[in-house]
Amino acid sequence: MTKKQHYMTKEERYKLEGLLEGGTSKTEAAKILGFSVQTIYNEIRRGTYLHTVGWRDVPRYSAAKGQDIFEKNQLNKGRPLKIGHDHAYAEFLDRKMKEERYSPAAALAEARRAGYKTQLSVQTIYNYIDKGFFLRMNNEDLWEKPNRAPRRRKAEPKVAHKDLPGIEDRPEWIGDRSVLGHWEGDLVVGCKGSSPVLLTLTERVKREEVIEKLPDRKAATVRKAFDRLERHYGKTAFREKFQSVTFDNGSEFMEYEELVKSVFGDKRFDVWYTHAGAPYEKGANENHNRMIRRFFPKGTDFTKVTKKRIAEIQEWMNNYPRKSLGWMTPREMCNTT
Repeated sequence: MTKKQHYMTKEERYKLEGLLEGGTSKTEAAKILGFSVQTIYNEIRRGTYLHTVGWRDVPRYSAAKGQDIFEKNQLNKGRPLKIGHDHAYAEFLDRKMKEERYSPAAALAEARRAGYKTQLSVQTIYNYIDKGFFLRMNNEDLWEKPNRAPRRRKAEPKVAHKDLPGIEDRPEWIGDRSVLGHWEGDLVVGCKGSSPVLLTLTERVKREEVIEKLPDRKAATVRKAFDRLERHYGKTAFREKFQSVTFDNGSEFMEYEELVKSVFGDKRFDVWYTHAGAPYEKGANENHNRMIRRFFPKGTDFTKVTKKRIAEIQEWMNNYPRKSLGWMTPREMCNTT
């Protein structure tokens, strides 16, 4: 077979990845794809990463990594941008990221849904932002930087209140996100010296968000918020929607007996508590709270934030596409069931 002279395409990289995963040798892969063996070795070196299997790190080839590095190298050579002259596409991405606070991945997903034919990788978007290729978007506008190092866990998490139902007692099927109606909750606090806070509730399966502005963070105030929600939905609908809530060990959630007591006279939902120092045990809510901080950064005075504005952010949250939902929105997920 005549050896190909062009650069390896994205499709050829994914075919190479499939061949290698299937046990095909590098020499045989070169024959199948029509490249020299040296080209295959160069490409594998470019796209190799360490994959953890058990206690070992095993090198594997990633077509996506190879493609990202290739595109970045082409940018550095001064080659034409892959985005080309598709100015409408560039403006769409720019607006989504700058004005609507979308991450690059979410902006690309929305562009695909909107019917744009140009295709870019997330890493390419970050490269474009680094080089100032967007009219308005720059690195300072990114709500979360790529390749952020994972937070170190200081110690083994411990049960904070052994007499209260802990997350270790929560049924596995709730942890598996296989049943609707199970939520995670927390408070987003304002600047030092101010009292108002946001009660945030995140449904574990569909990622639906409920945000309530509270005058303070007292346990009685939190209970009253759930009282209002119960009365709003009615007994039956509330118990279908809110079957359980997982909280951390904040004092505002610790009055367990009062918290689970329904305004209709019996128990309104189950409550589970995470281990002390283990916020990742309610990771969906933690991630949502970081998203809320795009609009209300630390130091925000919630006395100056209207309930109308909070309702707008709740609406934005429920219409934001999520990778975990196959780039559907929580609103779309709620409408499908």
